[in-house]
Amino acid sequence: MQTNPSLHPANATAQPAPTKAPSRRVTDAPTRMFHWLFAVCFAGAYATADGEHWRLLHVTLGYTMAGLLGFRLLYGIFGPRTSGLGLLWRKLAGAPAWLRALPPSKTITQINWRQGQSLLMALAIVLLLTLVVPLTLSGYATYNDWGAALGGDWMEEVHEFFGNALLFVVLAHIALIAGLSVLRRKNQALPMLTGRVEGKGPDLIPKNRTWLAALLLIASLAFGTWQWQQSPSSWVANGTSTERQRHHDDD
Repeated sequence: MQTNPSLHPANATAQPAPTKAPSRRVTDAPTRMFHWLFAVCFAGAYATADGEHWRLLHVTLGYTMAGLLGFRLLYGIFGPRTSGLGLLWRKLAGAPAWLRALPPSKTITQINWRQGQSLLMALAIVLLLTLVVPLTLSGYATYNDWGAALGGDWMEEVHEFFGNALLFVVLAHIALIAGLSVLRRKNQALPMLTGRVEGKGPDLIPKNRTWLAALLLIASLAFGTWQWQQSPSSWVANGTSTERQRHHDDD
């Protein structure tokens, strides 16, 4: 019985292993961890903003956002140059020159739209970081009834205003990323997940600093656990008891 030589393993054509597309690191792990923790905390805080049922959880997420902001400011000062806050300000400093280049001085095709997109992205990030300050301060004042001492619920309205303002910026930020992803036919949010973009060249950030990202996650979870342990029973029960206490004080 003869065998087909072409079916023999020795004569089989070796299939080349698939090569991985070259990529380079553009965002480190601590920056990505901050981004997603911040997003989760804001989404959770906004979802639990109404009513007293989840009051302590809402407050815990708000305090966590404030702590994350403090980390981002310190990391922007002492971290790598690519994560520095000065980079955002340098991008925004180019806004006047870019605005002067708009029509009628130039046609639509002559405008540097990539710079305009970079300016909008930097502006969104600065607004997100800036709005957290009045949001958390007004939330702290509302939680401790500082506004009631001056009469009315105006402090709660201030807190709600900044919460809605931050939501508007978040939605605009997401819409910008989605629009750029469609125009460039590439997922613009992927680097914030993987930290890398396709293309040859050296990494913009040599060190990923995974250990610092892990510490940030552990610290956030530890604070939430500590808040839960300080509650008489749970986040939900504490909010309910607070509401009952207020009704009792009003009576």
